[in-house]
Amino acid sequence: MEGVEETLVVIKPDAVSRGLAGEIISRFERKGFRIKRLEMLRMTRQSAEEFYSVHKEKPFFNELVSFITSGPVICIILEGRDAVATVRRMIGPTKSWEAPPGTIRGDFSLGLTDNAVHASDSRESYIKERKALFGI
Repeated sequence: MEGVEETLVVIKPDAVSRGLAGEIISRFERKGFRIKRLEMLRMTRQSAEEFYSVHKEKPFFNELVSFITSGPVICIILEGRDAVATVRRMIGPTKSWEAPPGTIRGDFSLGLTDNAVHASDSRESYIKERKALFGI
């Protein structure tokens, strides 16, 4: 199928602790994405720093790392047509107060860091993030 690609979604500790994982995953499945890999894990500081390395020089870097390592996350590799762009539209803007209702962040996010999910923003990011989490 033309345009089929993979992307990564991480259900963050805030959404996992609030019992939202099933609802979030079902939205992707109902959209037609296929789950290729799903794993619950606790990110180490080292893997979190590698995962968020693009933000290393930014003032919020340590807050990101501390938050993502504060509890278990669910890491999912999804496959589907235009997966990166479609998933990004489904999750909504990073800032929860800007995310419209109907998007995952618009419906479930509480703030800026505790915004329920992360999704790769490009094919290159997907490859880097997949390696940081799964070693592949």
